Formats: sequence, structure tokens, C-alpha cells
Amino acid sequence: MTDMPLPRSAELRRAAEWPTLLMLGITYGLWGVSTVWISDVSVFLAILLCAWTGAQHSSLTHEALHGHPTRSKLLNAALVFPPLTLVVPYMRFRDTHLAHHRDENLTDPYDDPETNYLDPAVWNRLPAWRKALCRANNTLAGRLILGPFVGQIAFMAADWRLIRAGDRRVLLGWVLHIPTAASVIWWMTLVATMPIWAWLLSVYMALSLLKLRTYLEHRAHDRTTARTAIVEDRGFFGLLFLNNNLHVVHHLHPGVPWYALPELYRTRRSQYLASNQGYRYETYGEVARKYLFRAKDPVPHPLYRDGQGR
Repeated sequence: MTDMPLPRSAELRRAAEWPTLLMLGITYGLWGVSTVWISDVSVFLAILLCAWTGAQHSSLTHEALHGHPTRSKLLNAALVFPPLTLVVPYMRFRDTHLAHHRDENLTDPYDDPETNYLDPAVWNRLPAWRKALCRANNTLAGRLILGPFVGQIAFMAADWRLIRAGDRRVLLGWVLHIPTAASVIWWMTLVATMPIWAWLLSVYMALSLLKLRTYLEHRAHDRTTARTAIVEDRGFFGLLFLNNNLHVVHHLHPGVPWYALPELYRTRRSQYLASNQGYRYETYGEVARKYLFRAKDPVPHPLYRDGQGR
């Protein structure tokens, strides 16, 4: 399927992709307005807008690391340099996400940086409280409430181990993150009128919104393309996630810009669903109804033999 020619609108690479640039302008504008003016009218509304724009900015950052909206990697990175969600360095997001795009490694407990599966041998050694936490995190409610904290701790602990082992690129990613994070903190402390507690809550809510998207993007399966989901939501969440909910389409064509994904899916829907063996949900409402308080997957990887760990 990856050898089939793309529709003209999908394969077109522009010097500058105006839909993405427009979305960047709207996102920064709404974030700035909500932190400076809207918070004076309603802190609650400001929190909601900051959470939405923080998650939207993360979706735009995802576009940037895939080569959008310009042909310059440096310019793309500069366009998303203020980390509105604060806690994830751009270079680390880029490196780990591109490693995640090695589809033959999807869901592997060691080689997929974005998986929530564990090696069964590691799982069996965990204390009871860790197992309970991981099980709760595998329900949708747990992923939304606990997921940002659990995921950030695991991410930073893994990077700390790499830094201690001498990985200079990981260290550089965090060093470069300092001035970009400082620019956001400067704005929030010296320009914004929004209370810091409210802003931090909005950051956590933004990360929680992103956990909704990633909750079931991938499953353990012996067929590579059958590991990646489709959520056909075209409403609020489709825009918030920049159509990345059409996830198998993105994985098969990672260079296609977000605004071309719906047409690509619409014209080849049956082929994509055959490719991922029907791993599909109609909306995120359906996802919530099925998995809000029930785990979709086990924590130990079901296709990983016990004792196969490294």
C-alpha cells in the first residue's frame, strides 16, 4: 500500500504550508489572549483555552518535526520553540517520536519510546503498588488523570539514565530546552495576569488531552500495520489532534501534512481498514464508553515471551 501513488493534494510539498502557519498564529494568539486578558474576566475560561492551545501547540510541534510547515528544519523548530506545555524538550520529542516511527518496532517494550507495554519479565518483578498504578493507567480515566504525571516521570527517568551513561545528544536536548522554557515562564510571570496555579493546571490538562489521542493508537499485533488505529472523529478532536487520529494513515505516509490526511483516508478508507485489520473507532466518545474504567490492553506485552527481556 505504501507503494501506491498519493493523490496530488497529498503529495504536494509547498515552500510554506499556509494552513499550518494560520493554525500556529491562531494558537499563539489565543494562548496569549487567554493568559493576559481572558483570565481577568474568567480564570476558568482561561484555563480551558490554555489547555486547548497547549494541546494544539503540541500537535503543531508534531507537524514541525515531520517537516512542516516549511522545507527548513531549523525554521520549523523555531516556529514552535516556545514549549506551551513546558515539560518536553523539542529535540527529545523529535528524536523519540521519529524512533517511534520505525513501525517494525511499534509496541516493543524496549525499542518503541512511546509504548506503555512492559516486558513481562519486568512486570513480574514490579511491587504490587507499581502494578496497581500501571493497571489504573491503562484505563482511559487513569490515563487522563494519572497519565501526564506517570508518563513524565518515566520519560525524565529514562533520559536521566541516558545522560548518566554519557549520551550527549540527550543532554543537549535538555540544555536547549532551558531558554525556550524560560521564555514561557518569563511571559507567565512578567506579562500574563493568569495565576500561576491556573496556568500549571492548564498545562496538566493539555497533557491529559494528548493522552486521549495516544491512549489506543497502537496495540500488540504480529502484523506491523495492524498495530495502528483509526479514530474517525472529524469534529473538535480531529482539529485538536490535526487529524493524527487517522493514525495508520499518518504512519504509512508520515510526510503528508495534516490537512491532506482526511482526503487520503476518504479515498482509500477500505484499503487502510484492511491494512490495520479493522482497528477502528468512530469517535472518542465510543472510546470513552468502552474504556473509561476498563483497561483496553494488559500492561505486560501479550506477544513478548516471559524472560525475553534484555
